[in-house]
Amino acid sequence: QFQQVQSMMYDLMEWRSQLLSGTLPKDELKELKQKVTTKIDYGNKILELDLIVRDEDGNILDPDKTSVISLFHAHEEATDKITERIKEEMQSKNQPDYASYSRVSTSPTYSLYVFVRNFVCRIGEDAELFMSLYDPLKSTIISENYLVRWGSRGFPKEIDMLNNLKVVFTDLGNKDLSRDKIYLVCQIVRVGRMDLKDSNSKKYTQGLRRPFGVAGT
Repeated sequence: QFQQVQSMMYDLMEWRSQLLSGTLPKDELKELKQKVTTKIDYGNKILELDLIVRDEDGNILDPDKTSVISLFHAHEEATDKITERIKEEMQSKNQPDYASYSRVSTSPTYSLYVFVRNFVCRIGEDAELFMSLYDPLKSTIISENYLVRWGSRGFPKEIDMLNNLKVVFTDLGNKDLSRDKIYLVCQIVRVGRMDLKDSNSKKYTQGLRRPFGVAGT
């Protein structure tokens, strides 16, 4: 069971990186969210945790806004999907999981944990921060982007993420450790007006994304 949950966590970490990158088309983003929620529900089942019922978009159903009958049907549908998934797992139990084996048993992998405590930059508007690992000698990014949406008042746009902006860059191998240099790069994109000097809301367009700066360490 430990190996089973470990494999699920590898998948979830990889999919989370893709979701946070902000580069997926709308249809692929929806499909990936469904894969994530299905994996979470299945994991909760095998760990004997509570079943969470969701709508078609993967959002958790609010029991205060959903009828009892609708909740019952949602529970039935979720249970059937999970039961079918367990049957598939049992049928393939005797077959080696080469994908999981290769992730764990080939070469050792390393991770870099980053905790974003604060962002200080005089912008005057909202910003998007894209953090990634960068090889300066080959001029290439070697990781997914970690996206942080920062508000104009100096706080994260999702205020509940304050003091909880954490990311793990995973699957770093011996090849990465042998690089001469690896930088943690933060690309800053300003989101707002074309010109910061514009003061009349009727004269400018809101929501424009413009490169503002970059920093690395």
